[in-house]
Amino acid sequence: MTRVRLRDVCGARAGDKGDISDITLFADDDDTYRALVDQVSAARVAEHFGALVRGPVERHLVPNVLAIKFVLHGALGGGSLSLRSDAQGKTHGLSLLRLWVDLPDEIVERSTRRVRAPLPVTLRREVPDDAA
Repeated sequence: MTRVRLRDVCGARAGDKGDISDITLFADDDDTYRALVDQVSAARVAEHFGALVRGPVERHLVPNVLAIKFVLHGALGGGSLSLRSDAQGKTHGLSLLRLWVDLPDEIVERSTRRVRAPLPVTLRREVPDDAA
């Protein structure tokens, strides 16, 4: 088992509406999805956000797209006053990607999400000298 943050093995999309924030985690393969279903419960997400979320946290499994959706009620302090849509919900998505999980070594080792900038030379796209 390896302890990693969610950002190392999955992606997230998030948004908000009123006083509700929603976050969807997307796994890259079936094994990762099943491991995340076991590790990331509604209770665990509620604990991660603590007092920032005053209402219940719902979890919805969407296995056909390897997704886990969380709906956080009472997550925006009564609602967003901003005219910019989804700004607060987006920060919740990034925050959830910081959650630590314990996953089988083989899942972590094959994840390509652990590669951070700057990319290793083997992953960089070569640009010809005459391309200006």
